[in-house]
Amino acid sequence: MKKFLLIVFVFALFSACTSDKVTTYYLIRHAEKDRTNTTNINPNLNSDGLLRAEKWAKHFKYIELDAVYSTDYKRTQQTAAPTAKSKGLIIQSYNSSKMYDSIFKKNTKGKTVLVVGHSNTTPVFANTILGQKKYKNMSDNDNASLYIVTVVNDKKFSENKKVN
Repeated sequence: MKKFLLIVFVFALFSACTSDKVTTYYLIRHAEKDRTNTTNINPNLNSDGLLRAEKWAKHFKYIELDAVYSTDYKRTQQTAAPTAKSKGLIIQSYNSSKMYDSIFKKNTKGKTVLVVGHSNTTPVFANTILGQKKYKNMSDNDNASLYIVTVVNDKKFSENKKVN
């Protein structure tokens, strides 16, 4: 009987440990955009931006990603493209006005995800996941910030760093 109880206890402990799903979000702003036409609301990346998009792909080379999300703008799609291609993933679109809703949470739970957004949405997205206003909007020339938010059960951790 003692062996049976020990086996049940070990099984229960193992099950409890493996039920913790870790979800990690890597959030970045699009790379440098073409600013030659100030009336263009959907510009492409400029040459520096295209190089930065490639640098992001190199940064994520050894990070296993399950999904890549981007808004529908050319600059965010072009920023996400090299990383998605290197991982064999299709870029999934998200609506920045419905970020981190119940559907997004469900679809990304237990996964490692790259999310490409904008200077006024990327820190807001991180804050929404965290449930607190930790990060301010990015400056308009900040294309190198990386927000990493990790969720384990009800615990949330984050960091913000520059990747040049």
